[in-house]
Order: sequence, then C-alpha cells, then structure tokens
Amino acid sequence: MDIKEKAENIKDYIIEMRRHFHQNPELSLEEFETTKKIVNELEKMGIEVSTFKDGLTGCVGTIKGAKEGKTLLLRADIDALSVHEKTNLEFASRVDGKMHACGHDCHAAMLLGIAKILSEMKDKFSGNIKLFFQAAEEIGLGAKLSIEQGVMDNVDACYGVHVTPRFESPKINMQYGERMAATDVFKLTVEGTSSHGSSPHLGHDAIVASAAIITALQTIVSRINNPLKPAVVTIGTIKGGQRFNIIANEVIMEGNVRTFDEIFRKEIEIHIREIAESVAKAHSCTAKLEYRYGTGVVLNKDKNLVDIAQNAVKKLYGEDSLVEMEKITGGEDFSLLMEKAPGIFGYIGTRNPKVPGSEKINHHECFTVDEDALIRGTAVAVQFALDYLN
Repeated sequence: MDIKEKAENIKDYIIEMRRHFHQNPELSLEEFETTKKIVNELEKMGIEVSTFKDGLTGCVGTIKGAKEGKTLLLRADIDALSVHEKTNLEFASRVDGKMHACGHDCHAAMLLGIAKILSEMKDKFSGNIKLFFQAAEEIGLGAKLSIEQGVMDNVDACYGVHVTPRFESPKINMQYGERMAATDVFKLTVEGTSSHGSSPHLGHDAIVASAAIITALQTIVSRINNPLKPAVVTIGTIKGGQRFNIIANEVIMEGNVRTFDEIFRKEIEIHIREIAESVAKAHSCTAKLEYRYGTGVVLNKDKNLVDIAQNAVKKLYGEDSLVEMEKITGGEDFSLLMEKAPGIFGYIGTRNPKVPGSEKINHHECFTVDEDALIRGTAVAVQFALDYLN
C-alpha cells in the first residue's frame, strides 16, 4: 500500500481530530486540554511522549526507526486566537471569543495522522522522527520556550507547513527562498507637559508630538528603505491624554516592523529611535523607545530539503500539484527552529469554491478549510520524512 492510500484510509480520523480541536480552542500557553488530547492519542499509537517543564504546553512524540540515523523534526502549532467565530459550522467553537481561525487545528490533526502512519512503518526508515506539537505560535513565544527546553537538540532537519486559502486545495507550495518576514515589536513613550487646554503655550503637547512622529516614521519605508526590498513599519495602537481640555503630557504608541532583510532589520531600530527622539525634541518633548526583536525570516535556503519536499509532492500527486506563491510579510516562529537546524516550510492550499468560508484569509471570523487538503498534507509529510531519512 502506498503513502497516498495510507493517508486516505485514515481520512476520517484526521477530520475527526481537526473538528475536535476546532470545537475546543485554547489560546497561547493555555493549551492544556489540547496537549492532554494529543498525548493521549500518541500514547494509544504506542509512541513515546514527553512534555515540557515549567507549565509550558505542547509535547513531543518520538518514533525510532529500524536503524540508527538522522533525526527529523515535524512541527505543528496548536494554539487558537481571540476571535468570535461566525462560520455556523456544525463543529464551530464551543468557547465564546476563541477560535481556530488560523488553521492550527488542521496542523495538529495532520501531525496526528502523520504519527499514525509512521508509527506503523518503523521498519521502513532509519533514524528518529520527532513529532513536535508546539504551543504559543500566535504570540511568537512557543518555539523560543521549547528550544530553551531542548526540543531542537540533536535535530538534523525540521519540517513545517501552514494551511492557506491563497490557492486552491489540490495545490501545494514547497518553494526555495524567502517565505515569511522577520517581525519585531516596539513601544514609544512620548513625554510632554500638561497645561489647561485654553493655555497650550504653557504646556508641551505629547499628542501633537506623537502625530508628527507617526508621520515622520513613514519615511523609513518610503525614503530610507530600498524600494526593491519589502518593509513595513506600523503604529498599531496610540493611547494618550487625560481629558478633552487638558494638554496631554504622555502618549504611548505600540507598533511592529516587518522585513526580509536582516541587515536593514537592525537599522530600522536605529531609525525609529533617531526620528522619535529628534521630532519629540522639536516639540519640546521627549521620546523613549523600547524595542523587542521577534521571529526571524522564514527562509527555505537548503536546496536539498526543498528538492526532497517537491519530489514528495510529485511522487504522490504529480508535478501539476506544485504551485508557486509570493512570499508574505506575515511572521512565523518556525524561523527560530530553522536557526537551529536546516528546515523547509511549505503551504497546503485549502480554498475550494464548494466549501463556503475556505476563501477567507487566516484570522477571519469565518475562516475554514477544505478538509480534503489535510489528507494531502499528511501524505506529503510522511513521504518527505521517509525520503529524507532514507
């Protein structure tokens, strides 16, 4: 029996798992019941399972092959979002204000399907397979915290995918080069001096200074950045002022930065600080920048892994199933795993005109998927694992 058939034979199981996770979403670092369910499923398959310390959710299942060899890590994220679901699906979220609106329910279900198939094929490969069910991807912490507890120790390569409505469900993307952007966050605190609104000359308006800073920050992308290299600088929140007739003495702004250029990424922090401080000074105010580097660029730079992944798709579903996809400025902490070992990150198309909601972009309150795509995603990962290890 070939891999495609094996995946088809457990279709009901994969869909059952996806729907279970979808009905019972848990937010980042709160995936306690999700972790229990996954551990239980893996143990029923006879797979050795380990969990993390210090309350970190998620787990790792390990399958050992017939002989010694390399170690491959297959990763699925498991956390949901603070989104009120509006899909009207029979298996919609049972938890108000929480939803698997990004597809992590699909990722977890596929990895359980992968586990089920590979646990019965130990004599078909050498080496080890780590099944990493990762917490807290949505807040960019899960990979970091798991790495600190050794999840990437002795790993030779890592593999991850994401479901996407950017192309139709028969298609799969395994592409060389940049896939997702580095994402960093910052907070700007602008300090001025209060006065009565009727006497603005007696104060220094932090709101006016902040408005000028926001405008000036746009020049980082429009005038400082090379226009051939994508970059985004966004102010997402702004809070300030005490009352309608008081000159504001403080404004706090939060924003994020996205780029594919690691060199310019470091320069952006310098530009934000210089612009904010100088513009604030021109308004007789001060500005303080707090900057936190987040996830790096998701970059498929190992040609061998890309070739193995593309060939896995071709073997199972033909060359026509491979599709090109533009890189996106979304972020993924899978990049942190790729810093520890060579990696490949792909996309599974889930859009189907016959499935209402499957055209909605990830994080939309009506987001859903063509579940047939999960069977293909499962089969491709199994084929990749066998081809890589052998």
